[in-house]
Formats: sequence, C-alpha cells, structure tokens
Amino acid sequence: MIRPVPHVGSMAAYALADLGDENTISLAQNESAFPASPKAIAAGQAAMADLPLYPDPEWPELRAAIAEVHGLNPAQILCGAGSMELIGCLIRAYAGPGDRVLGTDYGYAFVASAAAQVQADYVKAREVDLTVSVDDILNALTPSTRIIFVCNPGNPTGTLIPNSDITRLRDRLPADVLLVVDQAYAEFCDHTHDPTEIFTLANRGDTVIMRTFSKAYGLAGARVGWGYFPPEIAGELRKLLNPNNISIAAQAAAAAAMRDQAHMQNVVAQTAEIRDGFAEGCRALGLTVPASHTNFVLIRFSSAKQAQSADAALRADNLLMRGMGGYGLSDCLRATICTGPIMDRCLTALEGVSR
Repeated sequence: MIRPVPHVGSMAAYALADLGDENTISLAQNESAFPASPKAIAAGQAAMADLPLYPDPEWPELRAAIAEVHGLNPAQILCGAGSMELIGCLIRAYAGPGDRVLGTDYGYAFVASAAAQVQADYVKAREVDLTVSVDDILNALTPSTRIIFVCNPGNPTGTLIPNSDITRLRDRLPADVLLVVDQAYAEFCDHTHDPTEIFTLANRGDTVIMRTFSKAYGLAGARVGWGYFPPEIAGELRKLLNPNNISIAAQAAAAAAMRDQAHMQNVVAQTAEIRDGFAEGCRALGLTVPASHTNFVLIRFSSAKQAQSADAALRADNLLMRGMGGYGLSDCLRATICTGPIMDRCLTALEGVSR
C-alpha cells in the first residue's frame, strides 16, 4: 500500500458545509443573495473567447481595478484562487515544524488546516463576547509565534473591532511576527470603518491585508481573492502561487465587478436591510443574535439540543443553515442572508422551535 507522509496521513480533511440535496435552499456558505454585477457577467462572457490562451499570471487589469478603487500600489497586490490560496501560501512561506500560528477562538477554520499541512502548531487566543480581543492575542504570544491571523469582521460571529485596535495590535507585536488581517467581509462595513488605516499597515513590511470577491461581489464561483502585501513578502509568495491561478474569464469578471462599485454597494445595502430585519425577528423569538457586520448572522439558542431542533425544523422546510459545533458553538447556527421571502420562511421555522 502506498502511504502518505505521516503528518498528512494523520490530518482530517477540511470540513465543508453540508449542502443538502437539489431541493435544499442552502444558507450555509455565506454566498451572496444577489447576482454579480451585470458588467462583471458580461466581461466574463466576453473573455471566454480567449479560453485557448493561458491566463495572464500578472493579473494586470484586475490589479489595476483594485488599485484604482482602493488607492493602492498595484505592485503590492497579489491575487489568488480565492483567499484560501493566499492563506495557504503565506503559511507555507513563513511557518514550519515547531512554529506557532496564532488565531482566535472563532477565526477562519481553514487556517488550522493550512498550518497542519506544514506541521506548524495552530493555537487560538480567547475571544470576549464572540469578539476578537487584542489583549488576549498579545497574552497568547510565545517566542515560537510566527504568524497571527485576525478575521475582522469575524466569521462565524459577524462581530467587528475598530481599525484602531488592529493598529494597536500591530504596534505591540514583535517585528518578526507576521500579522494577517482577513477582511473577507469588509465591504459590509467599509462605509463605517474606513480601510485606509489598515491598508497602510502593509507599508510597514510586517502586515498583510486580504479580501475576496466571493461575498459582496457575488463571485464565489469565480474563485478570486486578493491581498495587499509588503513587497518583500509578495516576492516570497510569488514563489508558491500557481502562476496561472485565476482563469481569463474570472479575471475579467472580477475587474469589472471591482469597477462597478455602485452595484456592490447596492448589494451590501440590500443585504444589510434583510439581515437586520431577520436578526430582529430572531431576537423577538427570544434568540440571541450578535450585531453582524457581514452577510450572515450567528443565532444562539438556549442549548445545543434546541439548536439541533431548529436545524431539524429548517431541514423539514428544505432550508439549511450551518451548524457551528466545529467551532465549539454547538448551541449556534449560522445563517447566510438570502432574499427576504427565504428569511421569512426561516423565521417561521424557528418560531415553532423557540416556543
């Protein structure tokens, strides 16, 4: 029998969401409730004529679009097949056996898988009230800490800390510790939390900022993520990235989506309106829902048993939320925000459980 190397053989596969069957409406993957920009769709379709060619490994139009919208240096932008590729490459480049990768209680679970791939130790700092705590991250530092990952806004919590807290964290970290700020949901709070301060941190040489087109831009199927990197770190990462990682059509669609800020902002506004109404409806049923700054909400029940009952009631109506047992939140379900009528159906199912 052909055997893998021991540390891979002992790993568990990354846990994906249960998507049900063809009759199921999934609220489990934090996908957009609304279609991508028509301009993005048209650009992607037009680019299909170039499919005989390999995609440009420098992503010129995509980098230019991101740089124009965010006022960034295009040379410091790297693009990946989703932010997952960038996360994996960062950990491979800067951590290894005996090193520590530090996340938080409810940080992005893929980071743990990526750390296991290089035999680094993944450790979680405590969150307070389901919210990242800068002080607890600092208290969890050890001499072996090489990388710190902070999700802001958080997933699966939806909570947010001020940009000034991220800067305070960076100021108090050792110079040889890489800080990675995962902002997959930042478009849902950019209007209240100007990202300029966070992007500026990348110019210090010790911080990476990551974003994605999968959420607010509605391009999860295109698999496009991006990050703002210090030049030295970008150079190291290029050694590990697949040089043809984003298809021609996906690059074209993402560039057009980035330039259609009006569409994205309209999606964010509509999503937030439905989200806040659904959250209030849940609270009226006696359920606990933290204020969310994303396109999902975390619903906390009185017990794990009640959460299981809610899951069963939702499934009976062909609705599927994400169970949070893997995050140590067995009394919670995470609900991606869908259209208003679907969220109303969810409330009806939950009403029967909360009585």
